[in-house]
Amino acid sequence: MELSGPAVRASIFIGEDDTWHHQPLYHEIVKRARAAGLAGATVLRGSEGFGTSSMIHTTRILDLTEDLPIVVLLIDTAEAIQAFLPELDELITEGTVVLDDVQVLRYEGRPRP
Repeated sequence: MELSGPAVRASIFIGEDDTWHHQPLYHEIVKRARAAGLAGATVLRGSEGFGTSSMIHTTRILDLTEDLPIVVLLIDTAEAIQAFLPELDELITEGTVVLDDVQVLRYEGRPRP
C-alpha cells in the first residue's frame, strides 16, 4: 500500500518491561498493527526518560535501571489509526498515546522483489 499525503502518527509511550501474555508489549502492538493493515510501525528504545512515576530510567552505568522507555510509532490514515485505538485500549494499562497530524512523503527507489 502506498501512503502519501495527510496521515496520522500515533506515538505510543510504554516501558520496556511492559508485557502482554509474557511477551513484550511493543511486540504485540506491532503484530496487531500489521494484522490491521496499518501502513507502518517502528519501535524505538529510549536511553533515558521518566513517566507517571517520575522515576528516571537510564542506560547510564552508575544509574542503571530497568524498564527503559519504549516508543512505538504507527503511521496511517486518520481513519485507520482511529479504528486501531480500541486495540491499544485493550493492551495498554500504563502509558501515553499521542496522535499527530503529519504529511507523508514516500520515496521509492528500485522496485521491490
